[in-house]
Amino acid sequence: MATVILKKGEGRTIKAGGAWIFDNEIDKIEGEFENGDIVRVEDFDGFKMGAGFINTNSKITVRMLARWRDNIDDEFIRERVRTAWEYRKKTVDTSSCRIIFGEADFLPGLVVDKFSDVLVVESLALGIDRLKSKIIEDLIDILAEDGIYIRGIYERSDAPVRLKEGMEPFKGFIGEPFNTEVEITENGVRYLVDVKDGQKTGFFLDQKYNRRAIHSISKDAEVLDCFTHTGSFALNAAYAGARHVTAVDISETAIEQAKKNAALNGLSDRIDFITADVLDLLPKLNEEKRSYDVVILDPPAFTKSRTATKKAVKGYREINMKGMRLVKNGGFLATCSCSHFMTEELFKKTIKEAAHAVHKRLRQVEFRTQAPDHPILWAADESYYLKFYIFQVCDER
Repeated sequence: MATVILKKGEGRTIKAGGAWIFDNEIDKIEGEFENGDIVRVEDFDGFKMGAGFINTNSKITVRMLARWRDNIDDEFIRERVRTAWEYRKKTVDTSSCRIIFGEADFLPGLVVDKFSDVLVVESLALGIDRLKSKIIEDLIDILAEDGIYIRGIYERSDAPVRLKEGMEPFKGFIGEPFNTEVEITENGVRYLVDVKDGQKTGFFLDQKYNRRAIHSISKDAEVLDCFTHTGSFALNAAYAGARHVTAVDISETAIEQAKKNAALNGLSDRIDFITADVLDLLPKLNEEKRSYDVVILDPPAFTKSRTATKKAVKGYREINMKGMRLVKNGGFLATCSCSHFMTEELFKKTIKEAAHAVHKRLRQVEFRTQAPDHPILWAADESYYLKFYIFQVCDER
């Protein structure tokens, strides 16, 4: 096993509990290795810091698997998988959930989502890719111990970030093919999840309890759901007793899937689906003097890099201004950001500026983050990305 030795004063992230070592933090590498191998990590003075897998193709050169030990064997990996599952059993509804969330579950670069009796796997790092088959095998065995039997596995390792690891994007079946449209139930709402062609792994499980949080404010309400994707917030609003829901998304494919989900739940008569650019539609609705009891803003990430954060702030400010203008006095705004680079403080500041610009006063009802099956690992900032607010919106009087 080769040894990676850090420069003096470097390694602050892993010393604080994080999982990444960047190329500019490394002094030297002693011994022979191939990219993807597990290596020891030592501080400049020889202090043993643990073990991780190495890839010199990536700026994240080492992803840590263990602290203060370097014997990474089959038993160690199986225990990591078991620990991830036991955590979910205690914290979330496991009928559909994220079982492995990369660095936050100490299995860097790997995501495994469970949709009913189907697993979807996303592998984004070379080292974890080598362990992928072993991890999946262990997970299937561990689930079976609880009487849960997996009928199919699909891999969605098609993110461009794999190229930075020297790997080609890949998607396809692991094992026997199966019907990739999977029905799940969440918060009482039924969905058809397309694990083959849906966004990311097919469905955004991280908003599970945020969707449930809008139930109380949606009863008897006129609701506008922006960026509805496959209709999850809109369906929760209607399921909770909304009088009428208007759901908007720019993707015709997403809207068609949302319509299927509405029909599946017997809610088609209370939801109108519109294919449109939300940023263009909201000013038109305002000109038409339309207003809503509840407006929901669940946009895609406006930034995926630190350098684009300034532009993203402008985007979030604009969409929240447009959304607030459509909320009836005393109505509610649910708004969120799924960008890691849009920090909690920056998002809060941006919403405050938006409210000031349109002369609205906000009363905070709730602040939430991602569901517990997407745990936030302190010192691994990238694991904290979803910020979700519910506000009561009042005119300045």
